[in-house]
Amino acid sequence: MGSAIFHLAFPVHDLEEAKRFYVDGLGCTLGRESSHAVLLKLKDHQIVAQLTTEPLPRQKGIYPRHFGLVFTDEAEWQEVAERAKVHGLKFYQQPRRRFPGTRLEHQTFFLEDPSHNLLEFKYYTHETAIFGEHDASVIGDEDEIR
Repeated sequence: MGSAIFHLAFPVHDLEEAKRFYVDGLGCTLGRESSHAVLLKLKDHQIVAQLTTEPLPRQKGIYPRHFGLVFTDEAEWQEVAERAKVHGLKFYQQPRRRFPGTRLEHQTFFLEDPSHNLLEFKYYTHETAIFGEHDASVIGDEDEIR
């Protein structure tokens, strides 16, 4: 593990459903639990499902909010996609290739957890697209941006 890991807290309406999705479905490691939160290890990152009583509306598209992982190994990306299928997780968008034939080409899919949080998993054909390719002005799908 590096010197820093990413942390994200996100709302859920049911902790047991969240554990089924993230632990049983995605394969996250279960950490500490309380009556109002579940700590999870997603790869080497800490995510925390926080119980809320507020309504959790569905987004109208993938923007403005989603989270997930960028894989540097295509086989790992494929393994997560297959695991999601095997465990019957809800695909918000099926696996597909975006920006084919460009330096930004990548494979992606989106999952929707039981509380309507969207998760994206992607693998870039050219690793330089993760933080580089500054000459490109494309970020996301323009038809999905509000």
